[in-house]
Amino acid sequence: MSADVAVVGFAQSPVRVREDATTSGVEMLVPIFAEVFRACGLTKSDIGFWCSGSSDYLAGRAFSFVSAVDAIGAVPPAMESHVEMDAAWALYEAWAKVLTGEAEIALAYGFGKSSGAELRRVLALQLDPYLVAPLWPDSVSVAALQARLGLEAGRWTEKDMAEVAARSRAAARSNPDAQVSGPVSGPVTAAELLARPYVAEPLRVHDCAPVGDGAAAVIIASAARARELCARPAWISGFAHQVDSGSLGARDLLAVPSATGAASAAGAGPVELAELHAPFSHQELLLREALGLGEEVTVNPSGGALCGNPMFAAGLARIGLAARAVMSGRVSRALGHATSGPALQQNLVCVLSGEAS
Repeated sequence: MSADVAVVGFAQSPVRVREDATTSGVEMLVPIFAEVFRACGLTKSDIGFWCSGSSDYLAGRAFSFVSAVDAIGAVPPAMESHVEMDAAWALYEAWAKVLTGEAEIALAYGFGKSSGAELRRVLALQLDPYLVAPLWPDSVSVAALQARLGLEAGRWTEKDMAEVAARSRAAARSNPDAQVSGPVSGPVTAAELLARPYVAEPLRVHDCAPVGDGAAAVIIASAARARELCARPAWISGFAHQVDSGSLGARDLLAVPSATGAASAAGAGPVELAELHAPFSHQELLLREALGLGEEVTVNPSGGALCGNPMFAAGLARIGLAARAVMSGRVSRALGHATSGPALQQNLVCVLSGEAS
């Protein structure tokens, strides 16, 4: 068994609507596999375990992830697995494989062509199939209900939400992979954003993650291999995920106990930087509180999901970006977060450090 596991490589595709990409994800995956292999000095034959995250519902066909395996190739034979959710959970499975000694090096990847479907309706299929899903409340409308609850409870204002969006867009100007960013002429202000129309009151376009296509890949390695593959590995000091009730009426939508619990189980503690998977502006405010992130923590320097949210890859990208900050030496301790399900139902926290345990 390996006591220490580290992220040694990360790559993601630019997030945009891609007419040249199919729902199989191959066209998006091949270039980022090549990029991350080149950075680590590896070939696909060095990978002991592969795990992907995607969705048959989004692709519109059963076992759609099998097509993505074409990006891996038939030779040499590969040990491969899949999760029907964001690839952050694929990384968790890969981490377990390396911890138990079943692989020394593993690669987790995720992909999603959100523009190929009516995303808001596809995500309605994750709701209670008996009482809620038949009403087809789309994902933006469900988030709007959560945002309205927070407004009426005095937890935040529409200005607070707009300030999250404005800050995210300003940060995304330095992120070449972002789908949305602030104008080159200067940062957009919260006042400018508040003058724009609602899409689902109280949410405006800037409060919602854009629909875009993309992919991400993360390579992890055991302590025995990590230092030879990366000058400064990002050591995984804690990794946990928890889930709340799937029934919207059975939980407090203004609390995120699964995020708090996952952070506690992962031993989050103080961090310098956090990449939060918050597809809606008010959800960043909820997650900051649930994870105990103070003003001294830099949150979403990439622009976050509000500036690029490729389904089933965005959560993995948050961990990859947090790891990149550690690997580059910009920070010593960072947190990557991913969410799945309606209104922050399921949450995962990965804590990364510049030093092994």
